[in-house]
Amino acid sequence: MNLKTNHTPVCLVTGGSSGIGLATALLFAEKGYEIAICGRRESNLLEAKRVIDAALDGRETLAMVADLEDTDRALEVAEETMSRFGRIDLLVNNAAASPLEMFHEISSETFETTINTNVRSLFYLTQAIWKKMRTQRSGVVVNISSLSAVDPFKGLGFYGACKAWMDLMTQALASEGAELGLRVCSIRPGAVETPMLRRLFPDFPAEQCVQPRIIAEAIWGCVSEPENYPSGEAFTVTAQP
Repeated sequence: MNLKTNHTPVCLVTGGSSGIGLATALLFAEKGYEIAICGRRESNLLEAKRVIDAALDGRETLAMVADLEDTDRALEVAEETMSRFGRIDLLVNNAAASPLEMFHEISSETFETTINTNVRSLFYLTQAIWKKMRTQRSGVVVNISSLSAVDPFKGLGFYGACKAWMDLMTQALASEGAELGLRVCSIRPGAVETPMLRRLFPDFPAEQCVQPRIIAEAIWGCVSEPENYPSGEAFTVTAQP
């Protein structure tokens, strides 16, 4: 196992039941981590747990049904993970709400759902885990941003603005955590072959999509190769021409 500590490290992935989240949980299970995931749909979550458990060599995934539009539930996810494992070594903020709407079309309900999921819950969940990482004096946070944070596609401006906030928080936390050995990175994927992409853009060319495993490997790079993935930076990952 690729472990550098005298304990089994723990990875929490939000939105872990499909796409980037599931690929990340599987990769870190293969690397020897304990795995906690959360997701909105219980049936998808249980199927993801079954797949991840098969890679955990007798250990069991902590799978939590959680809609992160509910900020109280976000805090409960942090508490349940720390109660189960006693620590968190890696937080992957992957869950997101992604409305595809022009600015003038965004309803108050869509605004609140998107802000609660992409900003408020991310803040409260990360803050709770950051406090634990500070006492551990170790830990990594990887935020799954988006190319839309710097190049918003028409209809994704609000989503991109949330991701730009996430990237700025990455910089701020990296600065705060440096003296304690805490690291924070952002990954900015382009189009990724996920259910979310197909819901928004069903006809997007498959050859222009990145596979979720490639994003998972970039997250592993943030953890295992700090010299190549400096804390505080955002790394763009797109399909190779």
